[in-house]
Amino acid sequence: MTLDTMEPTPTWDGTAYEDTVDVLAAHDDLTYKVWGGDWCKDCRAVLPDFAAALSAAGVPEDRIEHYPVEREDGEKVGPKVEEYGIELIPTIIVERDGEEVARFVEEADRPAAVLIAEQLEDLEATA
Repeated sequence: MTLDTMEPTPTWDGTAYEDTVDVLAAHDDLTYKVWGGDWCKDCRAVLPDFAAALSAAGVPEDRIEHYPVEREDGEKVGPKVEEYGIELIPTIIVERDGEEVARFVEEADRPAAVLIAEQLEDLEATA
């Protein structure tokens, strides 16, 4: 199952985020796990730009996993929600060989792709 909100924003400007795109493109061993809901305004605001950044970086679709989330009695429910401790959406978890290396949760002070790229750069700097 896929999230409609993971359709890339057609007007997203990759040149404005060239460094972010370069970092994402340089990591061809990562899996991006995305929890969201097409009903969620935060997801509709964040995920299309994130998808556009992944597209600009040439990240193949088979490395992007969609996990649609629903609301039931105020709780988030859906695939692997409990396993990954998903409380807010959108949540993006980046894994390398099954190990979490970066995470974006709902709202941050930077776009999701920028925050993920910064975490990946920090990871490489400490490696």
